[in-house]
Amino acid sequence: MSDILPPLRTDLELFPFEHQGQRMFLVRDPLGLVPEGRAIPSNIARVLAMLDGTRTMADLQADLTRANNNVLVGQEFLETMLGELDATYLLASERYTTARQEIVDRYSALPARPTALAGTGYPADPGELAGFLDVVLASAGQLEEIPDWQGPIKALAAPHIDLNVGGPIYGRAYGALRSAVQQGFAPERVVVLGVGHQLAEDMYSIGGKAYATPLGEVPADGEAVARLREAGKKVAAADDFAHRSEHSIEFQVLFLQHLLPKDSFSLIPILCGFIGAGEPGQGPSRASYQETAGPFLAELRDILADPKTLLVAGIDFSHIGPKFGHREEAGALEQDASAHDQALLEKAGAMDADGFWAESRRVQDRFNVCGFTALACLLEVLPPCKGRVLGYSLWHEEPTHSAVGFAAAGWSLE
Repeated sequence: MSDILPPLRTDLELFPFEHQGQRMFLVRDPLGLVPEGRAIPSNIARVLAMLDGTRTMADLQADLTRANNNVLVGQEFLETMLGELDATYLLASERYTTARQEIVDRYSALPARPTALAGTGYPADPGELAGFLDVVLASAGQLEEIPDWQGPIKALAAPHIDLNVGGPIYGRAYGALRSAVQQGFAPERVVVLGVGHQLAEDMYSIGGKAYATPLGEVPADGEAVARLREAGKKVAAADDFAHRSEHSIEFQVLFLQHLLPKDSFSLIPILCGFIGAGEPGQGPSRASYQETAGPFLAELRDILADPKTLLVAGIDFSHIGPKFGHREEAGALEQDASAHDQALLEKAGAMDADGFWAESRRVQDRFNVCGFTALACLLEVLPPCKGRVLGYSLWHEEPTHSAVGFAAAGWSLE
């Protein structure tokens, strides 16, 4: 119906915080259309929550009036407010759709994915960046030598949390790669599994562009990407636009460029998103995942059979507290969330995919483990390996009373 009000955009993230005793929500827009730092008060957030694509102006007015102790909320006031919300691209309106398509078209025409966080998440100057990455690697302390793994390194899991927050754990993961390189390991291709935070419906987004950073460009393996897109056409996004502002792969590329010889390797960048609905009333399972993504997983498994191909997963673990939808503060959830994270790591390290899925189902994904799909994929596609957990940490964001878990792990061929 044409008189249905446009809904709130589904790709926006709203993070609660307190300002001068008032509850506010910081808006994060992956497209950059909403002005940086835009915050909305809780009363406007309640209106946005009602804009779900089912209400007319009359419906909204009636619902708000009831919520306002039956004091009439005027239509003129609502029209002005909705106009302001639309003007700042908070609504999925025709204006927003046009602006988004322009961004998609510009990105599609680019030969390489530009850096998203140079100058904000890490130094934009190549020399400064190299020094910064050396500091991150050194922050891990002494790492045990790779020969203890009894086989060549095949896969790594590293965080994608802010580099300044997760430094020692990044250092544990990439310290393992540095040791392997020093002993002659020279991958010619790297599959990087990231987390597609904006992939609400698709299971994967397979990147076809080179990745550009201040350290240069790393080309995509076009032939392998084409094979995966064909095999995964039922589970992968039709384009790679989700890569544009997603940082989980970008951070891994920085370390790969820093540790591997220039122009020595290509990328297969894959963002992992929605794991699938699974059986009615039961949610996703390993069996339903294998059935849905089977051809894609088989193709990726074949690619990883190449001894010169490394797999890297850029993942985080539990996301707990009000910022991530919990009523409780992170402190009340920390013990259970950390235990869950470490149980997942233990199962993944043992290549126990059934146990990994069982642990997730045990808690019904209560703790928002954003790297679950990527780790589930890793367990299906690696050749026989032995894994080892290299480090784990939980970072507290005090202003939001929330926390994020992250880890480092490695797998070597048996």
